[in-house]
This record gives sequence, structure tokens and C-alpha cells, in this order.
Amino acid sequence: MKYVISIVIVCLLTNICFAQQKKVDDYIQVGLENSPLLKDLKNQHLVNLIDSLKILAGYKTQINGVSTNNYAPSLNGWGYDYAVTNGTNFAQQIVATKKLVSKENLNNQHEAIKLLNESLNIAGKISTQDLIKTINAQYITAYGVYQQISFNNNINDLLLKQQTLLKNFTEKGIYKQADYLNILVASQQQAIVIEQLKAQFQNEVAALNYLCGIKDTNQVQLSNPTIKIEPIAMVENTVYYQQFTVDSFKLKNANEQIKYNYKPKVNLYADGGYLSTFAENAYKNFGASAGVSITVPIYDGNQRKMQTDRIKIAEQTRQDYRDFFKKQYDQQILQLVQQLNATDKIIAVSEKQIGYAEMLMEAQKKLVESGDARITDYILSINNYLFAKNTVTQNAINKFQIINQINYWNKK
Repeated sequence: MKYVISIVIVCLLTNICFAQQKKVDDYIQVGLENSPLLKDLKNQHLVNLIDSLKILAGYKTQINGVSTNNYAPSLNGWGYDYAVTNGTNFAQQIVATKKLVSKENLNNQHEAIKLLNESLNIAGKISTQDLIKTINAQYITAYGVYQQISFNNNINDLLLKQQTLLKNFTEKGIYKQADYLNILVASQQQAIVIEQLKAQFQNEVAALNYLCGIKDTNQVQLSNPTIKIEPIAMVENTVYYQQFTVDSFKLKNANEQIKYNYKPKVNLYADGGYLSTFAENAYKNFGASAGVSITVPIYDGNQRKMQTDRIKIAEQTRQDYRDFFKKQYDQQILQLVQQLNATDKIIAVSEKQIGYAEMLMEAQKKLVESGDARITDYILSINNYLFAKNTVTQNAINKFQIINQINYWNKK
């Protein structure tokens, strides 16, 4: 039996010694590295780079090999008009075409790609901030349970010592059997609470690993989150507001592109090769040609105005969302600051209560050790201490969560 107990103790000590010490930054780093969304946004940057190169390639000289072979038979005057078909057309040509575009038009198209990349940058920052906030929140929750386990273990150790002492006093007749049973029941209840908290802690850590894409079931010890509040930023300086600014530039860019689309278009072309109807001297039908085509928009059913009107409506919608966000931001920050101040006050009052509760518990403990205490009073003092300690822990966790929210909205 002693051998089995020794093995159990060794296993427990091994688990404690080899439990990994984890910080919130460890989880954030892995979570950001594993995020498929952030990887997707980076890949979209590469796609936009390719699109930018495609714009340049589209205005370079395009060279194609063209083969056209046509035969229109006629019999006894029946068939296609020979003046139209020439009977037979046989063409094997190399054709080169080039679109002429103004530098301003080309720059505007590249600006559209640049603005799209800026939107991706902002989306990446917001997605990063979302993930950091979520990981922070889950880490804080798990850390709160971890803290509860710690101080509940301390109380349990105290109860176990008092249980042994009270057992000796009961055997000597100093305390009644009911007193010993009261402390025994309190100790067992405390042990159940600790096991429940351990199970909850494992679930919270598992949820944290799930968020970060970590496949790990090892025991961990969590360090203090050390999350500090960042200076409150003006709404115009936050990353969330930047998207409204970029959207404004994108709409202006789209409006400029409409203007360029309705300017005259010039295409140059040249070809060389073999083109023949085989009607006469087919071997002499090698040659070349060149030309220019000009397209001047005259009337398109008023589509240009429709496109411009759509952009004006989109701009008004953008302004409405922007103005509403500014109001939301100010209200959210004010509300979170109020919650933070209220939580600080609750913590201050509760810490005073902890001091008094601890003094009362220590006084009752000495009375128990001298055989002069009522066990029910001692257990009540322990429960009061636990309540005060738990109140401070819960509000400290709430404070971390509030700071996490404020820092989320403050992202620049």
C-alpha cells in the first residue's frame, strides 16, 4: 500500500514539475502563425501584384498567329456570291496589336490595385486584432480559473491540517464528534470544488489551444496576463476608421476610371504572312499590312451618368457608416472606461474585506488550536474569506477583460 501511495505522489510531483509555463504572448504568437485567414490575406497581396503586372502586360504589343481557311463552293450558279467570298480564302498570318493608353489612365489603374492592397492591409490588421482579442479573452478566463484553483488549494491544505488537529482533540474529548464531522465535510466539499475547477481549467485551456490551432493536451501553468491599457486614441487614428478613408479614395478612383473609359481609344495593328484566294498567282500572295483603329464614344444610352450616380450613392452610404461608427466608438470607449473605474472600486473594497476576513479566520484558527472555538464559526470565517477572495479574483479578471476590449478598439 505504501508503495502504491509513493508511486501516486511521484506521478503528481512529476506532473507539477513538468507542467509547461505559458504566457499569453506564447499563445498569441502561435495563433497568428497558424491563422489561415491571415495567410489568405497575404496570398491575396501576391495575387494583386500579379494583377498589376497583367495591366502592364495588357498594354504591351500582343502578337498572335492567325490561321483563316475558308472555301465557299458554287455549282451551276448556286452558292455564295463570289464577289463576297472570293470562293476561297487562305490566310496564315502573324498579327501584332497594341493599345495606346495615356499615362494618367495607366496610373489610375495601378492606383486601384494599390488601394485594394491598402484595404487588404487594413483587413489584415483588423483580423489580427480580432484574433489577439479573442485569444486574450480566453487566456484571461483560463487564468481566472487557475487562480481559483491556487487559493482553493491553500484553503484545502489549511482544512486538512485543522482536520488532523481536531481529530486529536475529539479523541481527547475537547471537541465533540459533530465538530470533527463538520470540519471533515467542509474539507471534502473543498476537495470537490478543486476537482471541478481543475476540470473547468482543462476545458478552458483546450478552448485556448483550439483558437490557436495547437494540438496539445499537456498540463500548463499560466503566467499573469500583464495586459496594460493603451492610451485612448482618437477615432480617426484607429485602424477601423482607416477603412472608411480608403473606401473614399477607391470611389474617387472608380469615378476617374469612368472618365478614362469614355475617352477615344486608339489601337495600332500590323500583320504579315500569306493571304490568298488562289484565284491568280497564288505564290505571289505573301505580304504585310499595318493600320490604326480609333474608337470615339458618342452615345451609350446614358450609361455613363448611371455609373456616376451609383458612385455618388455609394459615397453617401460610406459617409453614413463612417458617422455612425464614430458615435459607436465614442460611446463604447466611454462605457468601457466607466466599467473599468467601477471595477477598480469593487476590487479596492473587496481587498479590504479580504484583510478583515483573513484576520477573523486566523483568530478562529487560533481558538480552534486552543480548543476554545466553535467549529461552525471557524468554517463560516473560512467561507467569508473564500467569498471575498473570489470576488477580488472575478473582478480582477473582469478588469483584464475590459482592458482587453479597450485595447482592441484603440488599435492604430
